[in-house]
Amino acid sequence: MAESYGLFEQILLIFIGAVVATTLFRRLKLPAILAYLAMGALIGPFALKVAHPDQMALLSELGVVFLLFMLGLEFSLPKMIAMRKTVLGLGSAQVITTSAIFIGLSLLMGMELAPSIVLAGALALSSTAIVTKELIRLQQLGQPHGQLSFGILLFQDIAAVIFLILVPALGTNSAESSGSIIWPLLQGAGLLLLLLVLGHKILPALFNEIARERSDELFVLVALVTAMTAAWITHAAGLSMALGGFLAGMMLGESHFKHQLENDIRPFRDVLLGLFFVTVGMQLDLSALVENIHWVILTTIMLLTTKALVILVLGRLFGNNANSSLKAGISLAQGGEFGFALLAVALTYQVIDSDLNAVLVSTIIISMVLTPTLLNRADWIAERFFPAPNRTESVPEQQHAEAAHQHHDLTNHVIICGYGRVGQIVARFLKQMGIQYVAIDPDPIRIKEASSAGEPAYYGDAKRVDILRGLGAADARLIILTLPNPKSSLEALKHIKREFGEVPVLVRTQDDFHLEQFQIYGAAEVVPEALEGSLMLVSHVLTLLEVPADVIKERIHTVRSQRYRILHGFVHGGQSLKADLDQSRVIQKHAVTLSENAYACGKTLDSLDLELEVSSLIQNGEEIDNPSGAVSLYEGDTLILNGSPRDIEKAEERILLGNL
Repeated sequence: MAESYGLFEQILLIFIGAVVATTLFRRLKLPAILAYLAMGALIGPFALKVAHPDQMALLSELGVVFLLFMLGLEFSLPKMIAMRKTVLGLGSAQVITTSAIFIGLSLLMGMELAPSIVLAGALALSSTAIVTKELIRLQQLGQPHGQLSFGILLFQDIAAVIFLILVPALGTNSAESSGSIIWPLLQGAGLLLLLLVLGHKILPALFNEIARERSDELFVLVALVTAMTAAWITHAAGLSMALGGFLAGMMLGESHFKHQLENDIRPFRDVLLGLFFVTVGMQLDLSALVENIHWVILTTIMLLTTKALVILVLGRLFGNNANSSLKAGISLAQGGEFGFALLAVALTYQVIDSDLNAVLVSTIIISMVLTPTLLNRADWIAERFFPAPNRTESVPEQQHAEAAHQHHDLTNHVIICGYGRVGQIVARFLKQMGIQYVAIDPDPIRIKEASSAGEPAYYGDAKRVDILRGLGAADARLIILTLPNPKSSLEALKHIKREFGEVPVLVRTQDDFHLEQFQIYGAAEVVPEALEGSLMLVSHVLTLLEVPADVIKERIHTVRSQRYRILHGFVHGGQSLKADLDQSRVIQKHAVTLSENAYACGKTLDSLDLELEVSSLIQNGEEIDNPSGAVSLYEGDTLILNGSPRDIEKAEERILLGNL
């Protein structure tokens, strides 16, 4: 039936189905990847036969190319060299060990050597697309287990090429088979080195010239051409297309075009990557799954447990923390997209039969489906088996002990929780004033750089009381929370006030959305960046309007002393209101004008019993700030209300209709 639809019709039907499935799965609070996989299984050649994966293969693979291109932007060449132990050491050990185990188990079950190698290769490789996408979604790619996972995935991309070259040789008895294996490998290695050398020199210079043209259209076009050209070069050499995209991104990762490229590529990546997951789902043969369900379940359990345990053991042998090693093992426990390609080649060369192919394809897909759930629970699982004393696996484990030893007798100092741009600016002023401070931050790379520069900065989570105690929090003069996530700041504040109640805490937040909560839980001061930025803008405006400096200073001081009360609430537009995640807590400003038959006409504000703030009243063309409750209201008066959308709706009904 798929043949009756043209390529355009198939893509259109896939996108329509993806919209419906993604909406449904989001309502059920399930990952979008599962929606794509389910849609693929439904419309694929084994179900409704609307589309065929072979016709979508190129477009879907480009999605993985763009994903790896964006990841490459985050991994500079020096960083990759620094990760060589993980990529070459741990990565190769994982592939070899896992393959050896599966080959051994297959031989014990009576399989021949050739199909055993194919089975091992298909199951030893993990899904680059799913793992990286989920780690990005969970904001864990920069964490120790995320770094371990990605390093192993990079080697698996190389190993996939070796397996793809090996399989045809397994299907022939030619004496030239060894030569057919060695020459492509040498060719690919040479090309890889050439790409690294030339790309590092040429690409930044090329984009510098393109940027001079100041054409967004041209910049996007060159970015797409760069990623696709690199993918074509590696593909032509028998390597992974995704590997080419990653190398191109890595060559540009050190340039100042990095963030622009990320924004330009992201729409193409998201659309095509969704198409990729749909094509993966298309390969699920439901009838074969039912017929071989016992083998599929057994193989899936073996796959998930074996790979997780192998990476756990190898991670420990390579000097990594058990907690992060297990989480990396859970992240990479599934089969991967390269497994499908490997099985297709093996089936073509009659290395495996159709029954074994059906079992392995079903196993890989089911393991992929389980991956988002496993990753969501990875922290919980790892903590059950290997409770982490701290979350600093990528930093030497003794660092916190050293911090505690260095700072246990430190008094009257400042602790900065969050050493991003804001935290570093605060630290600079403290240093200039001769005030002692220490800082913690959950970004290992940032901490490594800061420590190298001689800063008293340590890897750590502000919510962990033991870390704060080691930094002398009990005797600190002040604790500053500059974390970008207000929920993390609020949780950290609760822990700090519970354990170190007497120490004042200053909280930096982006706006006044959580201001009251921070104050309730004991923050000495809360500095909303948006409001402070507005105050600075106002002071400059008034200065340019030649308002006396002492008047400006007094007004600004009054606003701050009143905890920004007059700044709370603003008139929302459609977009700003949609952007707020919790509508019940939005402080909105809204104007209500009394009509002729309004209930409030002739009544006082107190008699209306409104459960929100009336910031001002416009009466007879004059605005009255904070009107008294005794003021009477008349037709044509306008009340300015401050409150949540729900409270404003109730108040408006009360004012106009008299409803309680």
